[in-house]
Amino acid sequence: MSQKISLKEAERRAFSTTFQDGLWDIYIGCFALMFAIAPLLSRSLGDFLSAAAFLPLFGFVLLFIWWAKRNVVAPRVGTVEFGSWRKARMMKYNLVMLALLVIALILGALSTVDFGLVSGWVVAARFSLVMLAILSLLGYFLNSPRFYGYGVLAALSPLAGEWLYVNLKVPHHGLPVTFGLTAGIMILTGVALFVRLIREHPLPANDEGQSEATAE
Repeated sequence: MSQKISLKEAERRAFSTTFQDGLWDIYIGCFALMFAIAPLLSRSLGDFLSAAAFLPLFGFVLLFIWWAKRNVVAPRVGTVEFGSWRKARMMKYNLVMLALLVIALILGALSTVDFGLVSGWVVAARFSLVMLAILSLLGYFLNSPRFYGYGVLAALSPLAGEWLYVNLKVPHHGLPVTFGLTAGIMILTGVALFVRLIREHPLPANDEGQSEATAE
């Protein structure tokens, strides 16, 4: 029994370590950056297109993550094959996240529109709840507590932006300021984690080098 528990715990730790390279922090930061820049483009592109224009960026970042995982992270820390329970859990997570991300994309595109029916505070509160749900679920499924902190930052961004808009007349409901700061924190954290992984886990010596060292 203790052996089974230890194996499960080892898998949990390995799964958590998989997301400690900072790459997903960078991706989530780029997602938050969309809400900072899209309002600035809304006048020329419209609300929907200003958000949809970031889809190529997301594709590029995902391609970079795939490349970095394969060519930078894996040679240093190796790869792990997870069990069926973990894979099923991640499948459920992917489905929930897909639904929430679609909602967030729609809300992000419409958050700068003055509907005239509800106050900006109501729009900001709805937006905050979705952002908190997305990143809290991410922290739960990935066993990564720092994503809960990201969830709080992202949830506060629309509300803080609305306060800036109402009290200091900051344009675009303050989203370029608040989400710009939030995205910056996420991206810089991700870069710092990625650089730390590279420094703490140098590439292993090749077989030839190891043979020479052994012979000496």
